[in-house]
Amino acid sequence: MQNLIAQKGQQQQRRGVAAVEFAFIAPMLLAIVLGMIEMTRVYDTQYLLQTAAREGARFAAMDREGLLANGETGNSKLTSDVTNFLASAGIPSGDVQVNILDHVNPTQAFDIDDPANDLRLFKVEITVPFSSVSYTPISTANDYNLTGSITFRNGRATLSQ
Repeated sequence: MQNLIAQKGQQQQRRGVAAVEFAFIAPMLLAIVLGMIEMTRVYDTQYLLQTAAREGARFAAMDREGLLANGETGNSKLTSDVTNFLASAGIPSGDVQVNILDHVNPTQAFDIDDPANDLRLFKVEITVPFSSVSYTPISTANDYNLTGSITFRNGRATLSQ
């Protein structure tokens, strides 16, 4: 009987311990879960940028006859296709920056329509600020760019019938 009374007293003393422990652990668990969600968004966006760069560069390797509207250049078509692809995935098109650069001199723009550039390497580089795709607000001081790029050859492969 004495033992039973002693156990009951100990149970009453430990009654709120689980709630206190949870109160200490819950903020850390919440921070870990939110961090995992944000990192998943980063990896997803990186994948989308790489895919968009590859598909845009594939366009430059194709015979573009009949694919361009009147007055449209290959560079503008590539840029609009990449921007539209990313917009369909939820990335704001106004925040997407697409650069088509010379592989040898990456500071110089590359014209994929110029016959002098046939069979030369070029780089499609797509940049979007992380604040545009993040689920949480990011201050401009802590913002950074997510970038996807690919180097491709400017070849005009004819489509086979």
